[in-house]
Amino acid sequence: MLFDTHAHLDQDEFDADRDEVVARAVAAGVTDTLAVGTTVATSEKCVALAANSPHVHAAVGIQPNYVHEAGHGDWDAIVRLSSAPGVVALGETGLDRYWDDAPFALQQDYFDRHLRLSQQTRLPFIVHMRDCEADVLAMLREAANCGPLRGVMHSFTGDWPMAAECLALGLDLSFAGMVTYKKSQPLRDVAARVPLDRLLVETDSPYLSPEPVRKVRRNEPAHVVHTARLLAEVRGISLEELAAATTANARRLFGV
Repeated sequence: MLFDTHAHLDQDEFDADRDEVVARAVAAGVTDTLAVGTTVATSEKCVALAANSPHVHAAVGIQPNYVHEAGHGDWDAIVRLSSAPGVVALGETGLDRYWDDAPFALQQDYFDRHLRLSQQTRLPFIVHMRDCEADVLAMLREAANCGPLRGVMHSFTGDWPMAAECLALGLDLSFAGMVTYKKSQPLRDVAARVPLDRLLVETDSPYLSPEPVRKVRRNEPAHVVHTARLLAEVRGISLEELAAATTANARRLFGV
């Protein structure tokens, strides 16, 4: 069994065959997929998807590149959605200096809101991080001063010192298709050092297709098996052991 801990099943890339995508995932041994929201509208759609399938769970939140589009009442809507059936996480949230679509101070404001809501609800949070490692760590450290952290660094691409601090703060690390790419040996070296009980796998579909399906234009949850197989190889364990551990970790973190 495998658990895809990050997929954007709400997106229109899946509109034509969403049920078949979920069925293919289950047939491939991916028994659980976390559908992750990026806005209020997409979060609502993720909640609806979770209600429609026992194999899909929902995360609700406002992703940093969309915070400038949030309207009056959108955050209150996320707070309400956090208690909806099938919701097991908050996010994705975090910070992004690469795209720079939203004012950074506003990104920090919304990241802080997700962190505080997580501490209030005990729902884990999902962190998006791009070109802002020091900023993310600073906010995580500040939040940790107010209470324990439960969450995951999604599609982790940082170095080992970054990974070690995230682990020390209580976070799990999730790896997506990029860890399978030829140029990603430094990232594989990091993945090999993460304690097995703190490791997660994801697709971030429809993005980041792993080898050997990298040329496929649309990634989907069934493809997480390729990332899991690579992680098992670099750690010197069987795919079955890797799958069992990462699935148990995801079920623990998300309370599934």
